[in-house]
Amino acid sequence: MYASREDIGYDFGDGSKVGSKPMKPNANIDGGWAWMIVLSSFFVHILVMGSQMALGILNMEWLEEFNQSRGLTAWVSSLSMGITLIVGPFIGLFISMCGCRTTAIMGGILNALGWILSAYASNVPYLFLTFGVTAGIGSGMVYLPAVVMVGQYFHKRRALAQGLSTTGTGFGAFLMTALLKYLCTELGWRNAVFIQGAISLNLCACGALMRPLSPKDVREKYGVRSSSADKQAKALSHSAETGKPTGALGEEVEKKEESTNEEGLGSVQHEGAGGRARSGRNMHALRVLKAVSQLTVTVRRGFAMWSSSYFGAASLFTNRVFVAFVIWALFAYSSFVIPFIHLPEIVKQYNLSSQNNVFPLTSIIAIVHIFGKVILGIISDLPCISTWNVFLMANFTLVSCILTLPLMHAYIGLAVLCALIGFSSGYFSLMPVVTEDLVGTKHLANAYGIIICANGISALLGPPFAGWVYDITQKYDFSFYISGLLYMVGIVFLLIQPCIQKRRLREKPKEETQA
Repeated sequence: MYASREDIGYDFGDGSKVGSKPMKPNANIDGGWAWMIVLSSFFVHILVMGSQMALGILNMEWLEEFNQSRGLTAWVSSLSMGITLIVGPFIGLFISMCGCRTTAIMGGILNALGWILSAYASNVPYLFLTFGVTAGIGSGMVYLPAVVMVGQYFHKRRALAQGLSTTGTGFGAFLMTALLKYLCTELGWRNAVFIQGAISLNLCACGALMRPLSPKDVREKYGVRSSSADKQAKALSHSAETGKPTGALGEEVEKKEESTNEEGLGSVQHEGAGGRARSGRNMHALRVLKAVSQLTVTVRRGFAMWSSSYFGAASLFTNRVFVAFVIWALFAYSSFVIPFIHLPEIVKQYNLSSQNNVFPLTSIIAIVHIFGKVILGIISDLPCISTWNVFLMANFTLVSCILTLPLMHAYIGLAVLCALIGFSSGYFSLMPVVTEDLVGTKHLANAYGIIICANGISALLGPPFAGWVYDITQKYDFSFYISGLLYMVGIVFLLIQPCIQKRRLREKPKEETQA
């Protein structure tokens, strides 16, 4: 197994260790404002992922309201969950251009809009557009920045920080399930959805807390600084202070500014008072030109960084272990989502509604999920423990529970399995840590965007597939068996590829010696 990207011999060539010297640690790395970032991410997980985990309540309301098939109705929840994750690579582009804070605030507004418009739904296709697409894209624009910012602000306690922030999913699933159930009972599902949309506006406040780190702070996270990076940071800071872009485009803009200023000064000298008004208009045009030029440089720089991660020489897909990680993500997430969406229906089939009303099975998953994330994060941060091994063990436990779930028909047995599912699914807090170990902080936003995109495809197809299988067989058993087997295939990829990579690294020095 491996513990970091150095262990698998992969380097993106960012040159962070060349010509470097130790730096004094930054107070905001692993402390200070970093804990405000964790708090912000925690509330994002409550409002975004927690709400999505509670969609089983709304799914039952939509089945009664619109009288459509289970397969078609399940697409509403699946679209919302899937699109939240599928848009990850494109949100990476937004982050490269606008930063995490701006992206998250825009996403909060869009998410709230999707919930509010869904309150006026007249049919299921309408919900596809408002709840599935609009709210889903908004959720994705908030979720990815929340994960990336925690990764940027923490180094020594990454797993613990990610674990604490992502416990919001468990808290949110528990709170939002109770809230939506109460609101639907007292006010009806339309008013419940409208109120949830108003609550979702708090995502904008969470985004406002995501204060970006400077390039200097990012390098200090690792305690090193390169001389070339110093010059770049100075140039960037000077550009930010003066409001002028750097590089060749900046020189062109400066020349335009100088010539325009000279013309303005000449007009002032020759035309007197009448010329001052014209000069004022010229200066206004100059400010607009500077703003457009600065925006153009920002967009081009962000797009270049984003595209190089996918198509350049340092493409993420040249890392074979990362590719295996993506394949695993394609199969994994549906095995976790299917129980949340369909457990209320399964409980009704087994005539366990009275026991489930006392303590819902989805709430058991949500509560234990909280402890699972924190405990697995603490274990992974221990110096003698490999994060990768903890990640794999949790995956094995989860897939075993998914394959066993159809065999349980008593409430006690289902409750025990749901508790194990909740605890083992705590590995979600380790996913950003494993991704960062594979590709580094510089590529974390784009790499994690790809991972959650693969998860999104899994979440998008899983619940409708389970509903379709039920419509044919009148049972959910085969849905759990098939999703569990596919999940096992993904785990096999995770096991095989790092071993092949390490073997090649061992054989490479021998080949060079023989040559």
